Amino acid sequence: MKNDDLTKLLVNLSAEAYCYLTTTGRVTGKPYEIEIWFGVKDASLYLLSGGREKSDWVKNLLKEPLVTIRIAEYTFAGIARIVRAEEENTMARYMLAEKYQEWKEGKVLSDWARTALVVGIDLRIE
Repeated sequence: MKNDDLTKLLVNLSAEAYCYLTTTGRVTGKPYEIEIWFGVKDASLYLLSGGREKSDWVKNLLKEPLVTIRIAEYTFAGIARIVRAEEENTMARYMLAEKYQEWKEGKVLSDWARTALVVGIDLRIE
């Protein structure tokens, strides 16, 4: 799949309510799947962890960043990372707040959208 094709597919899937993130258990080595809200920009997905680094799924991806994402009937391989760049971090917070909390220009972000840890997953083209 070409990068443009991946981006187009992700735009079409971005309206889905949830994605399913599978990490590798940091202790067990077994797959660990969660259902989670997500946002899409280009070939990357963005997730917010309300539990920040204390969430098991975040601890798992910090140890092993290779993850799998399932949206509808599509499954993608990706590399997870903590988003540190301020511009990207802010973009992801507003994108998810708009999608899930009906955030609009001029409104204040919720505590969740302001304080959650932003995780980016760069999808790989195979």
